[in-house]
Amino acid sequence: MSIRIGDVAPDFTAETTEGTIKFHEWIGDNWAVLFSHPKDFTPVCTTELGTVARLKPEFDKRNAKVIGLSVDPVSDHEKWVGDIAETQGHAVNFPVIGDADLTVSKLYDMIHPNASGGVRTANDNATIRSVFIIGPDKKVKAMLVYPMSAGRNFDEILRLVDAVQVNAQHAVATPANWRPGDDVIIPTSVSDEDAKKKYPQGFKTLKPYLRTVAQPK
Repeated sequence: MSIRIGDVAPDFTAETTEGTIKFHEWIGDNWAVLFSHPKDFTPVCTTELGTVARLKPEFDKRNAKVIGLSVDPVSDHEKWVGDIAETQGHAVNFPVIGDADLTVSKLYDMIHPNASGGVRTANDNATIRSVFIIGPDKKVKAMLVYPMSAGRNFDEILRLVDAVQVNAQHAVATPANWRPGDDVIIPTSVSDEDAKKKYPQGFKTLKPYLRTVAQPK
């Protein structure tokens, strides 16, 4: 199936390094970041899981739960996490889904639908480098896809979580390179009259379609 922003994230039950989860139940009232990997014991992915482990307190501050996925079984994950802790200096502190039969990968359109499980190489799994940011309403708020060779920028993923949370909480948009505390954009669906009521402190009109205001608290 093809997933689009705004769709309800498919629910599933899966084995993870922290036991069996039902995905929607696991998310609860939180935000969630699901990020996938081509294969265990691969170099780029090793650095990524270590980075997420280091940044987990930042995701926690945002009420965002992180969960990884690899197409190897949980038994392999449990061996791999030792390498991650040794080489990256941070032990994995979040669940990693075992998806050896490719059920979740296919459910989220992260791999060719005709792909099969069993013995696979990282090249076989080249498309499984996806990120899904999911809201408490279980709807997909953002998606990113990376090639195998380029490690993900998890600082950008944190920034994107900040942006979609501000979008959801205050019904505003964020400009290019926005960071928390920067001005935000008033959507064109909001009239000037309504904007004056909503933002009595005032806002800037650069063009009729481009109005900025201080980030709501």
